[in-house]
Amino acid sequence: SFPGNLQLVLVLRPTGFFHRALSDIAFKFNKDEFKMKVPIIMLGSVSELQGYIDKTQLTEDLGGTLDYCHNRWLSRRTAIEGFAQKVKQTAQILQSFGTELAETELPNDVQSTSSLLATHTEKKDKMKEDIRLAVEQGDDILGSITKPVTENPEYKLNQDQLDNQATVERLLAQLHETETAFDEFWIKHQQKLEQCLHLRNFEQNFREVKAALNIVSERLSAFTDVGKSCSHVEHILKDLANFEEKSCETIVKARMLASEGDAFIQSNHYAVDSVIPKCSELHHLCDAFTTETERRRNLLNKSLELHGLLEKSMKWCDEGIYLLASQPVDKCQSQDGAESALQEIEKFLDTGTGNKIKELNKIYREYAHILSEDLKEHVQKVFQKQESMEEMFQKRQVSLKKLAAKQTRPVQPVAPRPEAFVKSPCTSPETMRGGQQEHMTSRDNSWRKGLVQGGIECRTSHFFQQAVIRHVINELIETERAYVEELLCVLEGYAAEMDNPLMAHLIPPELQNKKDILFGNMEEIYHFHNRIFLRELENYVEYPELVGRCFLDQMEDFQIYEKYCQNKPRSESLWRQFSDSVFFQECQRKLDHKLSLDSYLLKPVQRITKYQLLLKEMLKYSKNCEGAEDLQEALTSILGILKAVNDSMHQIAITGYDGNLNELGKLLMQGSFNVWTDHKKGHSKVKDLARFKPMQRHLFLHEKAVLFCKKREENGEGYEKAPSYSYKHSLNMAAVGITENVKGDAKKFEIWYNAREEVYIIQAPTPEVKATWVNEIRKVLTSQLQACR
Repeated sequence: SFPGNLQLVLVLRPTGFFHRALSDIAFKFNKDEFKMKVPIIMLGSVSELQGYIDKTQLTEDLGGTLDYCHNRWLSRRTAIEGFAQKVKQTAQILQSFGTELAETELPNDVQSTSSLLATHTEKKDKMKEDIRLAVEQGDDILGSITKPVTENPEYKLNQDQLDNQATVERLLAQLHETETAFDEFWIKHQQKLEQCLHLRNFEQNFREVKAALNIVSERLSAFTDVGKSCSHVEHILKDLANFEEKSCETIVKARMLASEGDAFIQSNHYAVDSVIPKCSELHHLCDAFTTETERRRNLLNKSLELHGLLEKSMKWCDEGIYLLASQPVDKCQSQDGAESALQEIEKFLDTGTGNKIKELNKIYREYAHILSEDLKEHVQKVFQKQESMEEMFQKRQVSLKKLAAKQTRPVQPVAPRPEAFVKSPCTSPETMRGGQQEHMTSRDNSWRKGLVQGGIECRTSHFFQQAVIRHVINELIETERAYVEELLCVLEGYAAEMDNPLMAHLIPPELQNKKDILFGNMEEIYHFHNRIFLRELENYVEYPELVGRCFLDQMEDFQIYEKYCQNKPRSESLWRQFSDSVFFQECQRKLDHKLSLDSYLLKPVQRITKYQLLLKEMLKYSKNCEGAEDLQEALTSILGILKAVNDSMHQIAITGYDGNLNELGKLLMQGSFNVWTDHKKGHSKVKDLARFKPMQRHLFLHEKAVLFCKKREENGEGYEKAPSYSYKHSLNMAAVGITENVKGDAKKFEIWYNAREEVYIIQAPTPEVKATWVNEIRKVLTSQLQACR
């Protein structure tokens, strides 16, 4: 084991008696181990040892001067060899980790890439911690070696110490080189993982943004309509602007993502070949969206310009027709009147420079890219209307010029025949409870009268019909707005004040918490008209042919009027009790209303009646026109609601009935009749008297029973004038039979009860009313028979 051949063995025996005895014994037992080919000298003391070895070659414990401690040498040597092994292991681990990192396949999604980067970073940090600990270990060993020099600069290290110092310094340098190489490799690997993570984020964002761009592009492609009027085009432009504003976030995201991709390209990203086409696609999609949006906007602006020109022409034509219609025929018979009318016509024709369509072909060329078949047809109609109107003006000018020339004899002016006037259908309102009706204003009648007085050609023209229809639509919308404002005024000025703590002291205790009874579902009616119906009407103001469809689409909501009318008796009763209260007077004063609240509570009843009058007016001038069928159907539906409202208002006036009227089923018919009775049981004189003396009875036909009531007219004004019905008796429809014809009178029919034990002869006002009642009763009996089967 020693590095050279042994020449001599010196054995220094212990000096103590006890220790010497032990060593002798041990020597005897182990003497075979000392049988060597070299001489062995047993020494008894240190001084004998110094005879063989110089003091400078002996350590201090052997009396020498050599600076050497064997335990220290062993400890240091062990530490250096452990450190060397640590450096070697660290280098191997770093090499293995580097190989693992280099061979790791990059993931294809963000989550996996982020997870891999976190895992590798965690392992790297552990490696760096191991290296730090190894460097600390080497520094500690080197510090212990050089400690004597640190404490005494004049101290000279021996050869062993110098060799150990060189060894440790070499191992530390090797460790630092290994760490530096690993750091350089890690920076590249980390950069690659981060680039991969950025790429995966970019790819994921690209997929999301592209999907969003496809959606906005698809929605943009839906903006194909160029509009049917100025208001329609403005509405589309507003929708386009709103859409563009909502899409702005998607476009900004796409452009930011494209800029991020451009930054990858500039930084020499390892996947630049994958990033370049995606950035190009994003730029292309954004530019295409912006270009297409601008193109759509330009088309709509062009359409707005065209519709503006068409509407100017239409308005000019309407004003011309109105001018012709408003010129009094009798005044035009004189020379001065004819000249004045001529001047009016010439002055009006001068205004056509900026209002009329001059060249039809020029319009076709300038707006060719937006002219659909429908729009082109509309342009043609407007131009034809303009030409027809100008032709009417030319004819009128020719007539007036002849009248304006000097006349050889006076001309007797002839007033138009009264039969020529157009009568408004509003002059014959439908019968409603309370006798409340609305009529067309005198301004409307005078306007129609002027149109007729303007000449036969105006009355029979298509443009006259259009002018009347447009006027009725405008009247419908204007009165609808006024109606909504009146409802809001009542709700805010009366209903809301009932909840106002500052007004509570003015409200009678019996009236408190009775708001729902007094106003019924007026708030529901207001919201329907304000949020839905009025807006729909305003959308159709340029499309008269769709007004009937507008009514039909909302017909189900009109049922709320039945609920309002069913609540009317309770509302009227409550109003009669407290109409003189200070609270209502104060509310009326604040609103500056001339009429009291009861007049406004009747507005819904009046309004539902107004619709059928306006629809009749439109239908009168829309025969054989587009939308006439919808108008007729809407009128029929409104009349049905009116009948239901009317029936409900009659039914709720029944007094004296002990049961629940709702249990009798739906009210089908109601009306007043002459009634004769014939009973098998009873005194003969009573029966004879009953046969010849009719009773006035008001009948209510329900699904399950027919009620006989006596109508009582009330005296008074307004609500107090409304009739009431005193209940007399009823017949269960399950035991009722009917005889449709009675000899001698086409207006009579029979209702008999319990196998003709009771017979009621009913005389209707007209044969038509009789036929309607008979048919309805037959339907009820047939449905009962089918139910039994």
